Amino acid sequence: MNQRIDSRIPDIYVRLAKYLDSLPAGYPPTGNGVELRILRKLFSEAEANIALHLNLMGDQAKTIGRKVGLKEAEAIRILDEMVHKGLIAGSYPDDAPSEYSISQFVVGFYEGQVNRLDPELIEMVEEYASFYFKNGPWKKLPQIRTIPVNEAIPITSDVMPYMQAEEILRSKEQIAVRNCICRQEREMLNMGCGKPIETCLSFDSGARDTVKTGKGRMISLDEALDILKTAQAAGLVLQPSNSKDPIYLCMCCGCCCGVLRHIKDDTNPSELVGNPYIAEYHADDCIACGDCAEICPTEALTLHDSNTMRFESTRCIGCGLCVSVCPTGAVRIVEKSQIKQPVIPKNTTSTYIKIAWLRGPGKILTLAKMFLVNQLERLR
Repeated sequence: MNQRIDSRIPDIYVRLAKYLDSLPAGYPPTGNGVELRILRKLFSEAEANIALHLNLMGDQAKTIGRKVGLKEAEAIRILDEMVHKGLIAGSYPDDAPSEYSISQFVVGFYEGQVNRLDPELIEMVEEYASFYFKNGPWKKLPQIRTIPVNEAIPITSDVMPYMQAEEILRSKEQIAVRNCICRQEREMLNMGCGKPIETCLSFDSGARDTVKTGKGRMISLDEALDILKTAQAAGLVLQPSNSKDPIYLCMCCGCCCGVLRHIKDDTNPSELVGNPYIAEYHADDCIACGDCAEICPTEALTLHDSNTMRFESTRCIGCGLCVSVCPTGAVRIVEKSQIKQPVIPKNTTSTYIKIAWLRGPGKILTLAKMFLVNQLERLR
């Protein structure tokens, strides 16, 4: 795409945008440079320069300081400030020095703006989001997946723990909760839905980062399970990161969630989520009450004037909310056919490697070079 770059935008933001686009989640250039204006809004020029020297694996402050010409103490100060601003990721182990890594756009530094949003940023992100989902790598492999609410999952012996929300929560040592940035954004636009907002869960190192940066609070397993029940009652879709060992669990609504809103605009939403399940509709058992149509986040089930239901399987993301409200059992969750079964990556690293692979050899080489340089730096 021929990009018209505003001459008033410093080159450092153009370079940062290109670097972000080289990463697995991408940051595709537009024709009007809105993605550059987002970076200029969030990053100072000094912060943008530091971000250019970060990788996905993480480096200590002394290494980053050496790259950008800062003493370690000053590097720590600036990097910690960037973490608190939600611009980059920080890891703060108890028995080792802190490490800092680049954050991608989504899921990444945009979500890092929770509790920091303002109308100008919202306007720019809304303008860019539709372009990003259409032209970025999301359709190749989504960063999140959908899992059915527990009561909708078929009771069989081969249901994997990573497909059950309660089992995911029980497998984590630490859990933190923060506000949903999507519902927060829509409320600021006077377009809120009134559904629970303190619903986004992060786990273990992500939980510690959430608390350290003041974006949320640590909670017990019991409270996390209560949040899960509240989310289901409110008709929220369960969306963990797309791996067998998820680092977060979002609880989303079709009216506010940036991902669901753009998935819903596609003609085939079912192909844009990683979920081995799909709904199955049985017309003979249906009384056309419309409850399933009201709760469906992607309009896979719709009620027509003739009091008949219509089910479009290509629009179903397998969230199971319809099953939870159907009074007659006319809708059930079943496993997709073997050929349509998604391969769920082992962990977040595997997810990014797979996205990079699907984007082409150049992205894999970028990732491999980043890893090699990171390992060499650790030997210094």
